Amino acid sequence: MNILVTGAGGMVGSHMVEILCECGNNVIGIWHKNRKNIDKITLPIKFIQCDLRYGQGIDEIISDNMPEQIYHLAAQSYPTVSWVSPSETIDVNMMGTISIFEAIKKVRKYIRPDYDPMVVVACSSAEYGETLNYLDDIYVKESAQLQPLHPYGVSKVGQDLLAFQYFMNDHIRCIRARIFNSTGTRKINDVTSDFTYRAIQAERTGIYKLKVGNLETKRAIMDQRDLVKALMLLAEKGKAGDVYNISSEYIYQISDIVSIIEKQMGHKFEISIDPKLFRPTDEKIIVGDVGKLKNVTGWKQEIPMEQTIADMLDYWRDER
Repeated sequence: MNILVTGAGGMVGSHMVEILCECGNNVIGIWHKNRKNIDKITLPIKFIQCDLRYGQGIDEIISDNMPEQIYHLAAQSYPTVSWVSPSETIDVNMMGTISIFEAIKKVRKYIRPDYDPMVVVACSSAEYGETLNYLDDIYVKESAQLQPLHPYGVSKVGQDLLAFQYFMNDHIRCIRARIFNSTGTRKINDVTSDFTYRAIQAERTGIYKLKVGNLETKRAIMDQRDLVKALMLLAEKGKAGDVYNISSEYIYQISDIVSIIEKQMGHKFEISIDPKLFRPTDEKIIVGDVGKLKNVTGWKQEIPMEQTIADMLDYWRDER
């Protein structure tokens, strides 16, 4: 099967192209700015640099390869960056999505009228925004109101609804996947990657000290491999045009992550609380209700946090 993955240079995308290739597919991975992750990949994957905002490049890629599945993961994915660069965030995330669907329409018009790929669009739990502060249940369903609180969240609502309207008006099959917290090797700038990275720095120096913020905070975190599996199952079994949460079902206190790292490394850390690492306000525990995902695809979360952390520690040991 010909499969296209945008955002192949990212944490999820770089792992997804490897898994899809290992399953025997012909995989094309699109990257834009950073190829650090894909430089580590030795599998026979065709990587193409392309800025999705400008239609001509993606038009040619889709018309030349006519992928049967398209995983659209490319995005400006940091809420903090979206405050500084709101226009770019909207442009990258929404125009990139438009370019993909318009490319499919052009193939149908000029090359193959029956071209019918499945497009899996990576949306976000950030779409729910303010709604999460008023839920009686921590498990948010797909039917919850979308009230994003930053430009990134708004851009993801835009992607979500753009995909829906292309399904309704142009009958382009798609899945809208609202993704919650995930982590794993090649991840940066989240609590698990930060802690495992600092732990390996401590191992190298022999100074076992760890600066932390609020250890009482709780997060629902899943391994990126469980996320990739969910996306692949949705492409095969999801109902076209529909929306699905992909979330961990397990909640971890940040202090639990520190304890798992200590156990994995066989060494206790001297913990120091750094007020600079505290957030002004800490968000409510957010967990996506994945009942719909499980009922339709049979997905289940399989990889425990202990395995995720062990793999991340080994990853940082290999990084120089």
